[in-house]
Amino acid sequence: MKTESRRTFLRRAAVVLATPWIVPSHTITQNALAQGVPLPNDVLRMGLIGTGRQCLAHNIPGFVRNRRNQVVALCDVDSWRLEEAKKKVLELYAQSVSLKKPQSVDTYVEYKELLDRSDIDAVLISTPDHWHTIQAVDAMRAGKHVSLEKPIIRTIAEGQELVKVSAETKRIFRVDSEFRSGKGAHRAAELIRNGRLGKVRSVLVCVPESDIPCPPQPDMPVPKELDYDRWLGPAGKAPYTVNRVHPPQNWGRPGWMRCLDYCDGMVTNWGTHLINGALWALGFDRTWPVEIEGTGTYPEPESFWNVLLKFEIKYRYADGVELVYKTGTPYYRVEGENGWIEVAFDWQQGFTDGLKTSTEALRNEQIGDDEIRFPFRTEKEDFIDAIFTGGETLEPAIVGHCVTSTCLLGHIAVRTGEKLRWDPEKEQFLGNPEGAKYLDKPITTSR
Repeated sequence: MKTESRRTFLRRAAVVLATPWIVPSHTITQNALAQGVPLPNDVLRMGLIGTGRQCLAHNIPGFVRNRRNQVVALCDVDSWRLEEAKKKVLELYAQSVSLKKPQSVDTYVEYKELLDRSDIDAVLISTPDHWHTIQAVDAMRAGKHVSLEKPIIRTIAEGQELVKVSAETKRIFRVDSEFRSGKGAHRAAELIRNGRLGKVRSVLVCVPESDIPCPPQPDMPVPKELDYDRWLGPAGKAPYTVNRVHPPQNWGRPGWMRCLDYCDGMVTNWGTHLINGALWALGFDRTWPVEIEGTGTYPEPESFWNVLLKFEIKYRYADGVELVYKTGTPYYRVEGENGWIEVAFDWQQGFTDGLKTSTEALRNEQIGDDEIRFPFRTEKEDFIDAIFTGGETLEPAIVGHCVTSTCLLGHIAVRTGEKLRWDPEKEQFLGNPEGAKYLDKPITTSR
């Protein structure tokens, strides 16, 4: 009997796309066997594109320590970060006697050179937001499975493209967000999805009010380790200044996260955690609101950093549920006819499992074997499991699109100052030409 090669298995497994991972107490093994997919006995080979602070602190350890995975290539336009990331990977492999170590860990400045490697099965992309969709599409078209750092898109059209390309290429896609691996969010989703709150009456989602203005910045020499033109890429030419990019040879918070040329700020940055959790719990993470309105405050026009400082956005869904999304203390609360559930976070100390319920009885409710259950594993394990079993991840492209685009719809409502009406079937605005301008282009100025 001819033995199936690793490459053939991984390609074949990706074609067998299963139903979403909402399972009545089935294990991954049972699901895989039911599909006739053989259990893997080999290792996935991965490349990491973007080696900033998120990659160094979370993504490298998460993927290196998974025994079914090898990190074999790294890519970044900052040579100092690239070398630091390589050191981290090699140190983690050296510290473990049980991990199957790669023969080499290669480095690249140009991400397309990494994608050209036929021996790489999957990539994690954790570059600045303005690069996300371009690199993810290129990766899937190059035959790679993709885990993409949140927020995955800057426009609704980009979300539509990711959904389309993921389906066309039959590549496994995962939003690289750890939120659904939090015990509080996981428990809340199972309780609410299984009707423990009864009819939902109101939903409140808050994200940190942490973005700030910045005075005009001087032009500066580009650090020798940074390929600045490659960093800018699709965002276009702009003079270098440190608060536009990231601190040289440092892991501090990057300035690009407060510049509308490269991201939307907190409305999508933490929205794709907390809106994500609320929509997941409601079962709305693959659908859309029908009306959106919002207000917000941008910095003064002369401020170099120009993302929203404060906002309050209201969404109405077709079944009448209203969701309020605003800046404040980070948590979300779902209230129903039988009580309420909150999931809270200490954003300065990282995510916690702060689950609160209106009654102790609600907290202790048991989920039956025949009810909706979600697998509990890290986002890295979820991605790798889906590749080996041919299943769908817990946050595939359609979920990433709907969740992130819901945040973007809110930003568009704030930007236009209009109540927006949305057609969920056509994914178009109804009678809102100002809003329609931002379907395929990001908001890049605060005025």
